[in-house]
Amino acid sequence: MDNTYLVRLKAYDARRGHVLRRYTYAGIKFQEERGWYRVEKPVADYLRTVHQLPGDAYSPLAFDVSTDAEAKALDAAEADEAKVKRNASDELKLSAARPAGTLTTEDLPKATEEKDTRRAKREKD
Repeated sequence: MDNTYLVRLKAYDARRGHVLRRYTYAGIKFQEERGWYRVEKPVADYLRTVHQLPGDAYSPLAFDVSTDAEAKALDAAEADEAKVKRNASDELKLSAARPAGTLTTEDLPKATEEKDTRRAKREKD
């Protein structure tokens, strides 16, 4: 297994330019929803060069190509990002309050007051 890599088609995200949902190479049909595939080194080397838009060298790369350890680290990082709600048992950073005397939006003049003064000035002129 020394000569194998894990590859996956990057998840669909049109905003980031990841638009491929499936790709076939060397008889292997890669599908985004399936996740990781174990492939030999020559296939992995080719997939490292595949872009989301064929012939466009500036479009994002289409595949994540990793060793086993790198793939596990990617999965763990994605699981942490997907976790929205934090639990009390999580290590939480302190959410510091603003110091007293800090300017806030409440201290700014209201937009309607500002419009009224501008309107009065125009009518005056």
